[in-house]
Amino acid sequence: MASLMSSNTWTADALLSEATELSGHFWRLVEAQHYVSTLKLTDTLEDQAVLEDIIEETKPPIPHACEGLHFLLMTPFRYSIANPWGSRFRKPNSQAGVFYASEHAETAIAEAVFHRLMFFADSPETPWPQNASEYTAFSVELHSERAIDLTASNPAGLTAILDPVNYAAGQAFGETARDAGIEIIKYPSVRAADHRANLAVLSPAAFAKPEPINRQTWRIHLDRNGARALCESPPLSLAFGKDAFNSDPRMASFVWSR
Repeated sequence: MASLMSSNTWTADALLSEATELSGHFWRLVEAQHYVSTLKLTDTLEDQAVLEDIIEETKPPIPHACEGLHFLLMTPFRYSIANPWGSRFRKPNSQAGVFYASEHAETAIAEAVFHRLMFFADSPETPWPQNASEYTAFSVELHSERAIDLTASNPAGLTAILDPVNYAAGQAFGETARDAGIEIIKYPSVRAADHRANLAVLSPAAFAKPEPINRQTWRIHLDRNGARALCESPPLSLAFGKDAFNSDPRMASFVWSR
């Protein structure tokens, strides 16, 4: 990897020459809404199915590369065109989606807690929710022979890619990776204290199976002391104190008492 990241400039050919194989199960967290949101609006399962079909007609078309995939896997690619916000490896208004996942469920929880706190950072007068929010963690099976592993070493340029606030270097890297036909970028988590691996899946072709493998139900509670995350099966609990994400400068002015 040292040759790949010897400077802040990367070429598609250089990235492709460093591509490696990657396989395994990886975790993603989503809000547990799915079909529950329409269940309370209808009287029967038949009515709910009709409502879901109507809603489906209003959604963006399914990309050809996502045909046959479960909706949890295709969502980041299906809605990318309508999403004006950027992310670490996706430029704002890019039509190309990115499916973010983590090597461990706990890392996915840390990422979700941080981004949830960012909402409250931008809205300091918003009160804490009275009840815990429910999320679904699900794992997917990935396989690709065109993956870039940024966790394998500490190459020059990695600091810019992993900047906690400025995503410009990561977005440029992601664009070059796409040009090279790279399907997965593996990188250290910026938000989790142990910095275990995250993945940016750039292509639906990297899904080895079309549906989630495992699921867990998590509840995340936020208050003036930080965040707590609980999973019933398997029994797991995580706590994030007020200093858990202090590596991000935006947390310096965070209003905890509200």
